[in-house]
Amino acid sequence: MVFQWSSLPLLMPALILIGLLFLLPIGYAFYYAFTNLQLAGPHAVLYGLTGLQNVKQLIHDPEFLHSIVLTVIFIAGSAILGQTVIGLALALIMRRALAAIRLSVGAIVVLAWVLPSVTSAFVWYAFAQQGGTLGTILHNPAGSYLVNDAMLIVSIANSWRSVAFSMLMFAAALRNLPTEVLEAAEVDGIPAWRRLSSVVIPMLRGTIVTNLLLVTLGNISEFTLIWILTRGGPVDATTTMPVYMYLVSFIYDNLGYGSMIGLALVLLAGLISLLYVRNVKDRMA
Repeated sequence: MVFQWSSLPLLMPALILIGLLFLLPIGYAFYYAFTNLQLAGPHAVLYGLTGLQNVKQLIHDPEFLHSIVLTVIFIAGSAILGQTVIGLALALIMRRALAAIRLSVGAIVVLAWVLPSVTSAFVWYAFAQQGGTLGTILHNPAGSYLVNDAMLIVSIANSWRSVAFSMLMFAAALRNLPTEVLEAAEVDGIPAWRRLSSVVIPMLRGTIVTNLLLVTLGNISEFTLIWILTRGGPVDATTTMPVYMYLVSFIYDNLGYGSMIGLALVLLAGLISLLYVRNVKDRMA
């Protein structure tokens, strides 16, 4: 397909918006990432370029490397195991559920999705803190699960808040599956678990991959929920890349190095976006 240059004037408004809202902020962050800019201190006003100093610090920073590991754990627990698996399970269950049950469960799940992140975080803070409902249910009211199982609680809370997206995506995909294939498998007496693994899952492969990539992109920059629940703690147990970037920039006052961490996060998200684009391209080929 050859680009028609005559269509460029029609694209200009969109290109201008992309430049102002996306490219310009990234350009500023890219510039600050190579400076010693501080939020407060001697370099808050009189700052300058430092070359590759922030890059070298990033490579040899054990806390940054630890934040990458925690980000991967958070994405695996929240996006992959949480939102994708539970979202698919909910979509499959509600496919055969009574209309009243389907509407009730769907409304509850979507309600959690539309709640602001701050509200969801405070709900789970009250639920999992010492003396909270979770401790009462588990007969351990003195237990503080936000201290002992911080990453687990954060991942579950984020899955609870965002699972509706995956559920709706899979529900739409299931409605579009060819009914004759499913009915033929059922007539042949294939067990339900075998139909799921050999018929349904393969036909949903494209939707599953797309959902995984989208929820990964949505979770990689999650900050509000983690910060309100744990502030990156205890110690650094939940200090993911966005949390570490905030700590470096606004607690340690190192905006230059914080911008470099932000660029690393953008780069990681960009690589995941390329995977998504490649997946879509392969499906359309």
